[in-house]
Amino acid sequence: MDHPDPSDPTGPTGPGTLAELARRLRALPPSVGPVRLVAVDGHAGSGKTTFGERLAEALGGAPVLHLDDLATHEELFEWTGRLTEWVLAPFARGESARYRAYDWVARRFGAERELPAAPVVLVEGVGAGRRSLRPYLACLLWMELTNEGSWERGQLRDGPELTEFWDGWKRAERAHFTTDPSRPYAELLVLQGNEGYELLPGPRKTD
Repeated sequence: MDHPDPSDPTGPTGPGTLAELARRLRALPPSVGPVRLVAVDGHAGSGKTTFGERLAEALGGAPVLHLDDLATHEELFEWTGRLTEWVLAPFARGESARYRAYDWVARRFGAERELPAAPVVLVEGVGAGRRSLRPYLACLLWMELTNEGSWERGQLRDGPELTEFWDGWKRAERAHFTTDPSRPYAELLVLQGNEGYELLPGPRKTD
């Protein structure tokens, strides 16, 4: 990814940081069709969903795709084909995407949803910055929280009834990031503070 540097709005936490980040993301060139696709990656439990919601609000209501909607119990990370067919291909044609979200209770995909080809679209979830997706990204953000801290927070959130699921998830996540790490390619690292977020320059390697 060789784009204008979005890492200038580093520094103090607070809503002004997200507003400046939103402004800079809008200024990036489109990365897939007319869309600037922005990934929010990090370990499970690191706060990606909440940060994505707040960034989407700062962007004036940008659409957000949650990768949990494309994964399944049997395919925790094998969702790339669905993402390509349902989202990336329509965006490349300048069309809105349509996808079916997985129901983690019923264990099946539900009704079709629409994802507009807006100027900025956020995709959040573990593996959002994976190798096969990076060519389509305008910017990759990484939630800077260790896997231990993230997993502990996630397990506290989900409760003891999901302990078995989390044990399997940890193994799968370790295996994924061992072979396909995202953090080394992030333009920005996102640190969550007590009252907001701090943004730091990321490693940003290129393939």
